[in-house]
Amino acid sequence: MLENELVRQGNWLFRRRSYLPLVILPVAMVAFAQSDWVIHAFGDGVEDIWDFGCLLIALSGLAVRGAIVGFVPRGSSGRTTRMQRAEALNTSGMYSQMRHPLYFANFLIFLGFLLVFKSLLFGLGGALAFFLYYERIMLAEERFMEERFGDAYRHWAQRTPAILPRFSGWVWPELPFSLRTVLRREYPGLYLITVFFLVVEALEAVVVEELPLDVWISEEPVWVMLFFLGTLTYLAIRLIRQHTTWLAVAGR
Repeated sequence: MLENELVRQGNWLFRRRSYLPLVILPVAMVAFAQSDWVIHAFGDGVEDIWDFGCLLIALSGLAVRGAIVGFVPRGSSGRTTRMQRAEALNTSGMYSQMRHPLYFANFLIFLGFLLVFKSLLFGLGGALAFFLYYERIMLAEERFMEERFGDAYRHWAQRTPAILPRFSGWVWPELPFSLRTVLRREYPGLYLITVFFLVVEALEAVVVEELPLDVWISEEPVWVMLFFLGTLTYLAIRLIRQHTTWLAVAGR
């Protein structure tokens, strides 16, 4: 059956879902070479607004992830890539709005990454690749959850959309929000975003716009400042996590 084949592909992709950016990297390089059209057409100001808008889109995805992992219990909504795992069925919080809120959050981050290349075709193609890639993963996860939780999962899935929020019927989580859990689990994502935008902005200035690196740094120091702030945050949280138990929350 086609559904079984898609589920099989989804289980295979689940363990390799972090490789999608590498798959589209060659196309990204082609789009990158044409990314200076905005500055030529509209000027530096509009380009800066565009770039910061892309950063905000990516950060909004990270914020959605934080709104998810800050409420859920241990054993669910994780970053594991080895196997499907679920010790509890989440139906509250963001899970009362959609069945796959983490992938919705990941799409927002990915969308911010796509749009910074300033290519409509690349953005549309990347978004299509994301949904084709994750469609199979979501099918595999839903098969696993249905086998794991039976009717409870089926009843919840029937009234809850897959990946687009319904903006109604919010159910408050039973557990209180835990900022420490968010910091423990999501700090690598924050650092990834800061590194990505620094690299893209630097390459765009030096390679595409042919500016000397020191000139770009003097004209747009905010990207370097964000990178150093992200680096300090990453190192601080990593040290706290490795040498203390402050970020460990019981049941999370």
